[in-house]
Amino acid sequence: MGSGSTLAGSPRLRLRFAAGMLGANLVGAVVVFVFARWILPLPPVDDPARVQRANLLVFGAYLLVAVPLGALVGVRLFAPVLRWLRTERVPTADEQRLALRAPLRQLGVHAALWLLAAVVFVALDLHWSSRLALVVAVTVVLGGAATCALGYLLGERILRPVAALALAADVPEDVAIPGVATRVLLAWALGTGVPVLGTTLVGGGQLIGVLSASGDRLAGTALYLGAVALVVGLVAMTLTARSIADPLEQVRHALARVRGGRLDTEVAVYDGSEVGLLQAGFNRMAAGLREREALRDLFGRHVGEDVAREALARGTTLGGELREVAVLFVDLVGSTELAARRPPDEVVETLNAFFRVVVAAVAAEGGSINKFVGDAALAIFRCGPPGSTGPDTPGSSGALAAARAIVRHLRADLPATDFGIGIAAGPAVAGNIGAAERFEYTVIGDPVNEAARLTELAKREPGRLLASGDAIAGASEQEAAHWALGEPVTLRGRVRPTRLARAAPQ
Repeated sequence: MGSGSTLAGSPRLRLRFAAGMLGANLVGAVVVFVFARWILPLPPVDDPARVQRANLLVFGAYLLVAVPLGALVGVRLFAPVLRWLRTERVPTADEQRLALRAPLRQLGVHAALWLLAAVVFVALDLHWSSRLALVVAVTVVLGGAATCALGYLLGERILRPVAALALAADVPEDVAIPGVATRVLLAWALGTGVPVLGTTLVGGGQLIGVLSASGDRLAGTALYLGAVALVVGLVAMTLTARSIADPLEQVRHALARVRGGRLDTEVAVYDGSEVGLLQAGFNRMAAGLREREALRDLFGRHVGEDVAREALARGTTLGGELREVAVLFVDLVGSTELAARRPPDEVVETLNAFFRVVVAAVAAEGGSINKFVGDAALAIFRCGPPGSTGPDTPGSSGALAAARAIVRHLRADLPATDFGIGIAAGPAVAGNIGAAERFEYTVIGDPVNEAARLTELAKREPGRLLASGDAIAGASEQEAAHWALGEPVTLRGRVRPTRLARAAPQ
C-alpha cells in the first residue's frame, strides 16, 4: 500500500470527485429548474409572475446553502477513508467498508438534499396552489432521483483507485456495494424510467385536469423529456457499461497473458460487487496455477520431468509395469573420508559439483535421474515395452553415451574426483513403490543390481567405466563402436555371468 499516502494527498483525485458530485447535482438542478420554469405546463395560479420570482429566489438561495452544506457533509463522511489512506496499512473491515461505500454514502447526502428541496418548494408553492405544489414536488423528486443515480455511477468510477487500495489485501465474499443488476437498473431509471414516468405524469395530469396546456406546450414537454432521456441515458449507460466492460476486458487480457505462460499476471481489484469477486477469483486462479507450476517443477526435479509428466497425466497409483530399460549407476569414491576430513559445507559443495556433471550428461542423452543415494546416483534410460527399442527412446545408446560424457567432463572439470560407473540393460519393473500415504517412483530388477555391481568393479578399472554385454547388444552400431567386449565375469550376488565391455580411451 505504498501509494496510499500519495493517493490520500492527491488533490487531483479529490478535486475530480468533488467536481463530479457538484457538477452532477448542479446540472440536475438546472435541468429541473428549466423544465419547471419554461417547459412543464403548470396549473393556473393567481399572479404567476410573482410565483415565478419567488421560486427563482428560493432556488438561488437554496443552491447557496445546499452546495456548501453537501460539500461539508461529504468531506466529513470521507474523512475516515482519508485517515486510513494516510496510514499506508491494510484497512480494517470497517475502513474497507467505508471506502467501498463512499459513493453510496455520498448518494445518501445528495438524496437528502434533493428531498429537502422538494419539501422547501412544496411549502413555498402550497401557499398559492396545492396542484402547483404537487407538480413541483414530483418534478423535484424525479429530477433528484435521476441526478443522485448519475452521481453514484460517476463517483464510483472516480474512486476506483481508493477501492483498489481497499481491496488489495482482501476481497469480502459478500457484495459490499450495489451489484451489476442494480447498476443496470439505475441506468434504466436514468435513461428510460424517469423520463417515461415524467411523460406519463404530464399526460395523466392533463387528462385529469391537474394541468392545463396547449398541444404545442405538451409537444415541447415531450421533446424536452426525450432529449433529456437521450443525453442522460447515454451518459448513464456509458458509465454502467464501462463499469462492467472494463474489468471484463482486464480479465480477458490477463487470461491471454496466462495462456502465453505469464503466470505472474494479476489484475487490480477495484470493485466490491460481483465484478470484484471475478477479479479476485482470477488472481486466486493465477496464484493456484503458480503454486501448481512450482510444485510440478519441484516434483520434476525430484523424480524427473518425464516421470512427473506421466504422473500428472495418468495419476499416481501403487504398482508398476514391466519395461525394457538401460540403467546407469555412478558412485563417488572416497566420500566417507572426505566427510571426515572436510567441513560439511565443503562436502556438500563437492557432491553438488559432481552431480551437476552427472545430471547434465544424463539429461543431454534423454535419460532421467531416478534417485540420489548418498554419493551415488541412479539414472534410467527407457527402451519401451519388453523387447522394444523404438527410435523415440534413448535406451542403451543413451546410457552408454551419457557414461562416456560423464567420464570426459569429470576428468576435465573435477580431476581430483574418483568414481566408478556401471551400465546394464534388460527388463525391469518401473512404478510407484511404497504405501498409499508415501511412495516413490523407482525401478526394480536385475539390470539395477547388475549396474551397481559393475560400478563396484569399475572403481578398480583404469577407465572407471564398465558396461554389460547386453547393454552393448541393445545399442546402435554407432555407439557400440566406442566399446570393446571383454571377458565374462560372475558379479557378486549373481549367478549368470556378465560379459564386460570397456569404453575406448577418449
